[in-house]
Amino acid sequence: QVHLVESGGDLMQPGGSLRLSCVASGRTVNTMGWFRQAPGKEREFVAVVSWLGGSTSYADSVKGRFTISRGNAKNTVYLQMNNLKPEDTAVYYCVADERISRVKDADYYHYWGQGTQVTVSS
Repeated sequence: QVHLVESGGDLMQPGGSLRLSCVASGRTVNTMGWFRQAPGKEREFVAVVSWLGGSTSYADSVKGRFTISRGNAKNTVYLQMNNLKPEDTAVYYCVADERISRVKDADYYHYWGQGTQVTVSS
């Protein structure tokens, strides 16, 4: 089993920056990423990083604004969010898997965190 703990969610003004963190414990994981779910909407892919070469994938809606990165410890992932917009408001979920991948399908990931709330509003 893998246990994921997210942190960093907050209330932000449009144009602001925020960094989310996620720490995994338990089994070794080789892919970590982020999904989000806004009120009344389906859960959507945000970004993922594979431990194999550090390759990444992003949703089109966040490209150029968000950056996913690994921590020095192999069980940590960050999501740096810049130029935040009201449409970024959502609960952000950390995901992880033992397999090496950059899959954007939520059903693929075995492990999910409890989520952290990000609200962007003036």
